[in-house]
Parts: sequence; C-alpha cells; structure tokens
Amino acid sequence: QVQLVESGGGLVQAGGSLKLACAASGRTFGVYYMAWFRQAPGKEREFVAGGSTNYANSVKGRFTISRDNAKNTLYLQMNSLKPEDTAVYYCAAGPGGTTWSKYGYWGQGTQVTVSS
Repeated sequence: QVQLVESGGGLVQAGGSLKLACAASGRTFGVYYMAWFRQAPGKEREFVAGGSTNYANSVKGRFTISRDNAKNTLYLQMNSLKPEDTAVYYCAAGPGGTTWSKYGYWGQGTQVTVSS
C-alpha cells in the first residue's frame, strides 16, 4: 500500500523560500512516477513538477524537484515565492503526465501561503 505524507508548508512573505518534503512508503519510488500538484481555492488542481526535470511554466526557474532514494523522500524547493503560489500542495504517485486525475495515490496536502 502506498502512503504519502507531506510536510514543510507554512506562511512566507513574497520573495521567500520554502522546502516541501513527501515521505513515501515502501518501494513507491521504484514503481511510480512522483509529482507535485497544487490546488488554490476555487481552482482546479494543477501540475507543478514531476520526475526529475518537468515543471509547469509558472514555476520554472523558481522551483526545484528532487528526491532522496535512500530516505524514500521527494522534495520541492520553492524560491522567489509569489502570492499566486498560495495553495495546498500535494505529493502524488502515478503513471506520469500532468493530468491530476490519472494519479492514484495522494498525500494529505500541505498549505503554502505567500503574503504580499
């Protein structure tokens, strides 16, 4: 059974940084494509970053996805944060791609709030 647990969210001023972590159970990394999504109030869940080099245009150059296979942990380093980055951020495991509905495993989400 796949379990994903996010951490690292919080309140930060515009221009600041946060690093999210997603602890995965078992052999998740070797079986599934890992990605980050986010959902702002009133908006659809959207792809943020996935794999090792795939990014949404809105975060490219500011966010970095990485992983520690020994710790079964996925990270999202977020720099130069903007108020429009405010959302609940989710870790997901699935077949790949940017369509959230294709992913079968999700964490509980962690809130990121960027103040102006």
